[in-house]
Amino acid sequence: MTIAILSALPEEQHGLAARMSSSAGAVQQAGRSFTRGVLAGHDVVLALSGIGKVAAATTATVLAERFGVRRVLFTGVAGGLGAGVRVGDVVVAEACLQHDMDASPLFPRHEVPLYGIARFPCDAALTAALRQAADAVAADAAAVFGPAVGTRYGLDRMGAHTGLLLSGDRFVSSQAASAALRAEHPDALAVEMEAAAVAQVCHDYRLPFAAMRTISDRADDAAHVDFPAFLRDVAGLAACAVVGRWLDLLSKE
Repeated sequence: MTIAILSALPEEQHGLAARMSSSAGAVQQAGRSFTRGVLAGHDVVLALSGIGKVAAATTATVLAERFGVRRVLFTGVAGGLGAGVRVGDVVVAEACLQHDMDASPLFPRHEVPLYGIARFPCDAALTAALRQAADAVAADAAAVFGPAVGTRYGLDRMGAHTGLLLSGDRFVSSQAASAALRAEHPDALAVEMEAAAVAQVCHDYRLPFAAMRTISDRADDAAHVDFPAFLRDVAGLAACAVVGRWLDLLSKE
């Protein structure tokens, strides 16, 4: 049962490819690179979507159609919205919503036209395993990230959360914008630019979907400053650690 591990940027899954065995090499399709191999005993396809909902949906469709994947995981970074969601924490999506979807007055705001829903739920079993993996990494953060990185980003206080993940074709980087999202979606934990689109594609193909995001900033006026450094220093390590433990848990099913 092939698992797709999907990210927007190379830094968000840096290290996963190096840990693969029996890699068949990269395949080019629709301007994207897909790498097949074995990771933690599972047949996997690593894919980079690029940024934004359309790019992510295209990549997810290729994964379903050409590679026949049976489960999909999106991993990467996001801006924190929820109270108590700190830089360095991991948010595991329970559901995904497109915060910029608005076909009103024909349809309720945020509802995807002709679907009858605004929130696309993630697979319960995959999500539970992902939260368990995130909790394990948070408990062992000092060993995972090392003292220098851990101190810089406060990873000794790393936590994990499960809840609503927002997606939209806008990099949220102002206090006003993040406050507006919190007011409209008070239960939202984080905001990014891809996961809800992939969740919709997985809904169409009846593919179990899960998503995790490591919080790189608080989606405020400092977001554009924090984001590149966090990608370089933390994102890949977090993905390797959580995804590795998640795959180990799936092996015990």
